[in-house]
Amino acid sequence: MTTITPEKVLDELRRAAGVVAGIAATFSDGDIKAPSELPGWTRGHVLAHVCGIANAMARQLEYAARGDSIGLYDGGYEGRTRAIEMAAGHTTAEHRADLDAALDRALQAFGALDEAGWQAPISFRGGVVFDGGLALWRELVIHTTDLGTGRGPETWSRPFCEHLFDFLAARVPEGQRFVLQPLGLPAVSIGIPGGRSTAINGMLTDIAAWLAGRTPTLGSLRATAAADGVDLPALLPWPAGVPVTR
Repeated sequence: MTTITPEKVLDELRRAAGVVAGIAATFSDGDIKAPSELPGWTRGHVLAHVCGIANAMARQLEYAARGDSIGLYDGGYEGRTRAIEMAAGHTTAEHRADLDAALDRALQAFGALDEAGWQAPISFRGGVVFDGGLALWRELVIHTTDLGTGRGPETWSRPFCEHLFDFLAARVPEGQRFVLQPLGLPAVSIGIPGGRSTAINGMLTDIAAWLAGRTPTLGSLRATAAADGVDLPALLPWPAGVPVTR
């Protein structure tokens, strides 16, 4: 797999931020209100979420730089949801301003890091700043696809897809093992060694999209077990970054 360094993460964050901001800049008020690829969410909901996670991750870094720690979102998961609902109906101009400010805040925070800063602890997943950078990269790339403007998973890069293979290994059900076999690339095994094995064949981006719960756009996926064709296996939920309170 491609080695992902802090420098690579920063480059990818800048690239992904430019893409989502560029798309948002083309939206009319009608476009903002249109449905996204996420059930029950408009494009305004998606943009509000992108703003929220960018600001939240920037705050993680700002506190880490002082040797402090803070939760990802004010009010936890419920606070996150309230903020999205409140901002989803904003005008196009408001969404653009909020997005530009949030992305700039996050990129400045990551861009100011030295080598040690990337390893500073943060509360998010009990990890370090580098983990937060990977998380924001996932959020920006995947939610850009969720805006439903025709920029689908087929645009995802090889390093990004390979990162998803690693991160989303947590979605493999207990006692199972998936052998991911992207066309023309080395196979990757995720899950429990010795578990019930299913081979997932197809284009790299289709496999990554399926693991991420998005619609594969190249129609290439095929699953086999013991050399027989089978349905694609069920996946566990996406690994939650924020505890859900009830």
